[in-house]
Amino acid sequence: MTAATLAERLEVNVRTVYRDIATLQARRIPVEGAAGIGYVLRRGFDLPPLMFTADEVDAIAVGARLVRRLRDPGLQDAADSVLSKIATILPDRLRTGVVSAPFFVSDGDAATPQGIDLSDVRYAIRETRKMRITYADARGQRSNRTIWPIAMAYYVDATLIGAWCELRLDYRHFRVERIVTSTLLDATFSTDGGKLVEGWLARRAIEEVDSGAG
Repeated sequence: MTAATLAERLEVNVRTVYRDIATLQARRIPVEGAAGIGYVLRRGFDLPPLMFTADEVDAIAVGARLVRRLRDPGLQDAADSVLSKIATILPDRLRTGVVSAPFFVSDGDAATPQGIDLSDVRYAIRETRKMRITYADARGQRSNRTIWPIAMAYYVDATLIGAWCELRLDYRHFRVERIVTSTLLDATFSTDGGKLVEGWLARRAIEEVDSGAG
């Protein structure tokens, strides 16, 4: 099967297929082939059986409930779907720990974003797509930015997008509730072999969480 066919079926781009196939091959999954030729999975290969310990079930239940405080509807729906899928494969003695787990998580204080769909941001990060945003700073002053989203930081009281800003020619953090409008662009950016993210991690400082400077 060609990478183009896989990309169409999975609704991703061809570069993502190349990257994921390389990861599978590095983990000794018997996928044969190469870019420009196509790929074959050897007949008879199955994923190993999946089962969880009681502590792992608790971790899944708590983690899925923590997602509810992120103000990210796409992730919230995905977390509920994960719990539903896992519940169907668990034995009865563990299923209750997922369906009616006695764990409760506070709602958190993060504001709900109105001018941006966080699913678009996560997609932009995965596919290295640029975004165009209108951003209001702490004083309410607006500016138009083209950004390269590279990370998201979810805090109890705020959600931030870590990005390279073409206007400032530097890394910036953008609080999602201050984004007035947003557009996912066709243009892509290069991560420079991971150096872009490394640079952001090196520059990230705790005070930026509160300042939300753009």
